[in-house]
Amino acid sequence: MPNLSTIADEKLVERICQGDKELFGELIDRYEAKLTRYVKKFTQNVDDVSDIVQTIFIKGYTNLQSFDTSRSFNSWIYRIAHNESVNHLKKRGGEKVSFIDFDTFFPHPFAKETADKETLSGEEKQILEKSLKNISPKYREVLILYFYEELTYQDIADVLRIPIATVGVRIRRGKEALKEALTTNHYQS
Repeated sequence: MPNLSTIADEKLVERICQGDKELFGELIDRYEAKLTRYVKKFTQNVDDVSDIVQTIFIKGYTNLQSFDTSRSFNSWIYRIAHNESVNHLKKRGGEKVSFIDFDTFFPHPFAKETADKETLSGEEKQILEKSLKNISPKYREVLILYFYEELTYQDIADVLRIPIATVGVRIRRGKEALKEALTTNHYQS
C-alpha cells in the first residue's frame, strides 16, 4: 500500500466513495489547519471556528458522493468552507454579506501575480490582522484565499463561483482597502 501522503486528494475521495471510509481522516489531516486558518480570518471570530470547521467536514463527508473527481478537491472543500463562513456571518448579523456584486457584471482585466512570501514580524502580523478585520468580507476573503491559503486565481474563482477576472479585481481592490486600513491603523496606534 502506497504512503497516503503521496496519494492525490481526488484519488483518496475515489477510494472513500468505494467504501474505504477511514481514509476521510487523511483528508481531515490535510485540510484541518488550512480551513481553521481560513475560517478564523474570514469570519474574524475565534470562538466558533472549531464548530464551523467541524460542520465543513461533516458536510464534505455527507456530500462526498457528489464530488466530481476530475475537478480539484481543494476548491470543492474551500467552497463548502466559504458557504459555512458566509452562513455564520449572516447568522451573527454583524457584517453585511452582499450577493449582488457589481464586479461580476463589470469585470476588469487583471495581471497574473504570485503570492507574496514575505516574513512578517509579530507586531506587523498583529497590525495586518487588525486591518483585515476592517475591510469588506468579499475583499478580505479573496486576500485570505490568495495570500494565506495560496490558491490560484482559478481556484478562487471556483470556490467563490465568480469569473476569474473578478478575482483579479477583488484582489486589487482588497489590496487598496487593506492599504487604507493599514494606514488608518498605523495612525491610530
